[in-house]
Amino acid sequence: RAREPTDPIQARLAEFSAREEPMSLEEIELSQAFYERIILPFFNRIGRLASRFTPQATLETARRKLEMAGNPMQMDPAFFLAMRSVLAVVFGGLLAVVFATTGRNWAQGLAVSALFMGIGFYFPDLWLTGRIKRRQKGIFRAMPDALDLLTICVEAGLGFDAAMAKVHEKWDNDLALELGRVIQEIRLGKLRRDALRDMSERLGVAELTSFVAAVIQSEQLGVSMAKVLRIQSDQMRVRRRQMAEEEAHKLPVKMVFPIGLLIFPSLLIILLGPAAMLMLRSPLGGLLR
Repeated sequence: RAREPTDPIQARLAEFSAREEPMSLEEIELSQAFYERIILPFFNRIGRLASRFTPQATLETARRKLEMAGNPMQMDPAFFLAMRSVLAVVFGGLLAVVFATTGRNWAQGLAVSALFMGIGFYFPDLWLTGRIKRRQKGIFRAMPDALDLLTICVEAGLGFDAAMAKVHEKWDNDLALELGRVIQEIRLGKLRRDALRDMSERLGVAELTSFVAAVIQSEQLGVSMAKVLRIQSDQMRVRRRQMAEEEAHKLPVKMVFPIGLLIFPSLLIILLGPAAMLMLRSPLGGLLR
C-alpha cells in the first residue's frame, strides 16, 4: 500500500492524547531530531536572508528542480541556495585553516581552497540532479505497469479518477504518490486536466507528458478512455524495451575504460612479470641495466 504523508499536527495530537501529563515546550523541542532543531532553522534563517538578494528567476528554477526531485528533506528554494553558499564557505574555510596552521605555501593553499569552494558550491546541484534522474528513471519504469492497472480498472467500469486512486492504493512508488496528489487536488476543486498538467510539469518525464496530453485530448474529444489507455500502455512497453536495448548496446563502450585501465594492466603484469624477471637475471639483463 502506498505510504500516506504524515500530518505533524495529527501526530502531535495523538502523542499528546496518549500521555497522562501534558508535555512542556522544552520537552517538545527536545523530542525533535537534531536536524529539525538545529540544522533546519539555521539554514532557513540564512535562506531567508539570502532570498532578499536572490533574483526571482533563480528561486523559481531552484523550486522547479526541487519539485522534480520530489523535494528531498522538505527543502524550500531559499534553504537549498543557502546550503550551496554554506558548503562553499565550509569546504574552502577548512582547507584555508589547514594550510594556515601547517605553514605551507600560501599560493598553493589559496588555489586548493578556491577549488574546494567551487566543489562545495556545485555539490548540492550535482546531488539534486542525480536525484532528479533517478526519480525520473523510476517513474519511467513504473509507467507501463501503472497504465496496465489503469486500463484494467477503466475496462472494469471504474472512472478514471477511481482508477488513479486504485494505483495510488496498490503501489508504493513515486508515480503512485504523484497520482495520489492529483486525486487530492481534484477533490479540492482543481480541474482534472489542470492537475494532470501540473503533475507532468513537476515530474519532467517526456513519456508521462505525452500520456497526459493523450488523456486530456481523449476527454475533450469524447474518445474511449479504455482504448486510449490500452494504446498508451502498449507504446510504453515498446519504449521501455527500446530503452533497455539501448542501454545494452552502450555496455561495450562503457567496459572499455575499466578493461583498459584495470584488467588489462593486471593481466600484463601476471603474464609478462615472470618473463621480465628471468630476463633481468640472464646475461642479457646486465646489458639492460
